[in-house]
This record gives sequence, structure tokens and C-alpha cells, in this order.
Amino acid sequence: MRVLQRLSDHNADFFSGGHVTLAFLGDSVTHGSFELEDYGDRFVGINDYAAVYHNRLKEMLNILFPNAPINVINAGIGGDSAPGGAERLERDVLRYQPDLCAVCFGLNDVHGGDNGLERYLSALRSIFAALKNAGVETVFMTPNMMNTYVSDKCGELGKKVADTTARLQNDGLMDAYMDGARSLCVEMGIPVCDCYARWKTLAAAGVDTTLLLSNHINHPTREMHRMFAHMLLDTLLGHDM
Repeated sequence: MRVLQRLSDHNADFFSGGHVTLAFLGDSVTHGSFELEDYGDRFVGINDYAAVYHNRLKEMLNILFPNAPINVINAGIGGDSAPGGAERLERDVLRYQPDLCAVCFGLNDVHGGDNGLERYLSALRSIFAALKNAGVETVFMTPNMMNTYVSDKCGELGKKVADTTARLQNDGLMDAYMDGARSLCVEMGIPVCDCYARWKTLAAAGVDTTLLLSNHINHPTREMHRMFAHMLLDTLLGHDM
């Protein structure tokens, strides 16, 4: 991808000035939310910005290109969905003129049910088109799986939410959203970092993927964020995910 050439150029000629900017547009996972404090009527999220996947990616790129200054734009907002991302794209991403934008939505969009799928895909189409028009290299990162059962570790409110998300996951609706997003990416020529497919592979191998969620609902653990970072690096390197 072009962003790697820019990193290489800056690394080789670090006296030339300038920098490489990477933007990440998404929801609470991109924002950096992990565990949730459950108070029965509300959640309070625990954020860990050092552990979020895009910071891990930056750490790896700093090792590979130690002389290339890298700026990271964290454009993740908890509870947001693809239509919200489309509305704030100019404010949160485009005005920074990033070299690359990784887009990751779906975990909240899927709550729209069957009727919300077209709205999700339409919003993604709008985001991808705007980034292309601005000359921003783009990657779509499919999110993780949600929980497949209600964990005893969830609190009162968490169990209610987990019951809903488990049904959305187990009934195949999340699969349908991801299938639609992948097809759209093929149509528009957007590379896909398919983290969701990796989670499905783990589940098929007998892994309890709910244990890989720090809030037992939809936030991946710190270790899984590290896996996301490695998969994103592979995507940047042109490996077929």
C-alpha cells in the first residue's frame, strides 16, 4: 500500500520533515474501551489507550520505520455506528488529511436488525467514497464477534445486553452484516482486514470466543487488540487476509 512507501521515504530521509498520519474511524473498540463497570442502570467504561489496536500498530511501525514520524488520529466514539461515522468524517478524519484511514463499524449497527443492513451499507459506501475522493488510502477492518452466550461475569445490566447480542451473533445477523460489508468492499476496491473471519475460525476450532471479550459482550481483550494490530500490518504489507 502507498502508506508503506511514504513511511519508507520518511524513514530514509528523516531530515526532510513531514510525517505520516494514520486515522482510525470506529466505535468504542477503536476508542479504546475494554471492561465495563455495571451499575445496574448504566455502564461506565474502562479505557486503555495504550492497549488499543492502533497504538499497537504504531508501536510495530515505529520499530520497522524508526525515523518516520507517525501521527495517529483516534476517531473512535463509543456507541457510534457507520451512519454516525459518515456524519462526522470531515470533522474527525478528513480535516487532518491522513495518509490512511482504517474504518471499523458493525457492532452497534447490527442492532438495527434486518431493516438496518441497507442503512449500514449505505453509510459505509458514503465513507469509502468520501475518503477516495479526498485521496485517502482506505482499509475496512471487520470487527470481532460478539458474545455467544450470557456470561455469569456480567452484571445485571450486562446480562440484559449480552442476551440481545448473543442472539444477534448466533442467529447469523452479524454474519450477514459482515458479508454485506465485504461485498461492498470488493465492489469499491477497498482492502479488507478480516478480523471477523479470524474470530469465526477460532470459534470453529472450539475456542470460547466469549472469553476473548473483556466486557463479555463486544469489547475484545488487550491480547486480541494485539492480534488486530498484527492483522492490520499484514494488510498494509499486502497479505491476503
